[in-house]
Amino acid sequence: MRAIVTGGAGFIGSHLVDRLLGAGWEVVVVDNFDPFYPEACKRANLAEASRQPGFRLEVLDICDREGVLRLVSEIRPDVIAHLAARAGVRPSIEAPALYTEVNVMGTVHLLEAASRLEPRPRFVFASSSSIYGERPDAPFRESDPVDHPVSPYAATKKACELMVYTFHSLHGLPATGLRFFTAYGPRNRPDLAIAKFASLIARDKPVPMFGDGSTQRDYTYVGDIVDGVVRAIDRCRGYEIYNLGNSHPIALRDMIATLGEALGKTPVIDRQPEQPGDVRQTFADVTRASAELGYTPSTPFREGIARFVDWFRATQ
Repeated sequence: MRAIVTGGAGFIGSHLVDRLLGAGWEVVVVDNFDPFYPEACKRANLAEASRQPGFRLEVLDICDREGVLRLVSEIRPDVIAHLAARAGVRPSIEAPALYTEVNVMGTVHLLEAASRLEPRPRFVFASSSSIYGERPDAPFRESDPVDHPVSPYAATKKACELMVYTFHSLHGLPATGLRFFTAYGPRNRPDLAIAKFASLIARDKPVPMFGDGSTQRDYTYVGDIVDGVVRAIDRCRGYEIYNLGNSHPIALRDMIATLGEALGKTPVIDRQPEQPGDVRQTFADVTRASAELGYTPSTPFREGIARFVDWFRATQ
């Protein structure tokens, strides 16, 4: 089996690449090493994969329509796992046009390329829990309305779901969208809260806590996320959307405290006002993913944080 994994040098993408290579797949990683965070981090993510015989790296921007069309036509993959995107809620507020170009148009280029192949490849793509917007009711279900995103990033993910459905409807492209809830673990992106806070706590620097610390995120260990992605690849047919979360939201203040305990430090809290675009809670209902994919997240938060801290210390 042959897969193209876009964003394959990133946090979740590189773990998926390792999993597929371990199962005997040929994997072509597509990544442009965008300077959103250091290229060295992404190269390190691929260190193990690059030694495997089924591995190939293509440095390519998904905004390059002709380059995408050529590569997909050449590779003729069985699966396109599309994880590449401009990530982050807050940065999207400052650069909405860039986020739209990369996330929406980049996805369209891949869809166009996939729709030209016969047979059609399976198209599994990363959506986001941010698509649910600000809502007091929980847990979040795939059947909930998602018409009121509160950031450009969330809006682009909603747009991607619509575009993928359109290509499924027009061209018979089997497609599965995965709404990732807050992933964490080894190789965590340095801009994400857990990695950023770990660096500050380790250096006895103040940790910015936005609001009163009661906001909640459904932190999901990266290994569990990847298990869901692989299961979605295996079962991709028609058009489906699934939540991939842990279904156990953690308050911001508890996340900081747990991270401090794992590091053997007492965090110094710097209280900050709430940030625009942030939501009060995320909370995945994974009933559908469990029933249809056999998805069962199994990593408790403390255990996942301990694994992250082991990796964090090894890379310092």
